[in-house]
Amino acid sequence: MARISGVDLPKNKRAEIALTYIFGIGRPTSRKLLTKAGISFDKNSDELTSDDVNAIRSAIDQSVKVEGDLRREISLNIKRLVDLACYKGVRHRKGLPVHGQRTHSNARTRKGPAVAIAGKKSVKAMK
Repeated sequence: MARISGVDLPKNKRAEIALTYIFGIGRPTSRKLLTKAGISFDKNSDELTSDDVNAIRSAIDQSVKVEGDLRREISLNIKRLVDLACYKGVRHRKGLPVHGQRTHSNARTRKGPAVAIAGKKSVKAMK
């Protein structure tokens, strides 16, 4: 099993797919990295030799920010927005959607589970 950037690549998957298990690498980036390393997309992750793995590692180090460095950069960007108190930072602070989505009827993932309002009675109970 190959280990790249602190991530164990899954067994018995194509190299193109196996590389996407690394945070920051998707399908297009994995194809570019494999082309740069001179490895076939269809080669299985079990078939990768140590030379292949080293070539992939060097290609990643040269061109892509992955895993811890990328996570750190993203969190620092969000922290900067929150400190500036700009619109996007305020949305992050409140835990609301940042990219202009509607919140009246959706956004349960971002807002969390619906909370009942205390003291509010139904229409039938008031009659």
